[in-house]
Amino acid sequence: MPKMKTHKSTAKRFTVTGTGKYMRLKARRSHLRRNRSKRALRALDRKVAIENPGDIARLKRLVPFLH
Repeated sequence: MPKMKTHKSTAKRFTVTGTGKYMRLKARRSHLRRNRSKRALRALDRKVAIENPGDIARLKRLVPFLH
């Protein structure tokens, strides 16, 4: 049986909370950030939970040691 490997770019983009929820940033660092208001930029820096069961299953496959 070969080793299970972590998809490193996925591991850097997602986190898991203590209760087991998968979180991602609301928006990536885009190239148009300077045109937005500071309030909008702060709102985009928040973390959002992933709700779709299919996405969660794919994350568990890509990052097996994150949870």
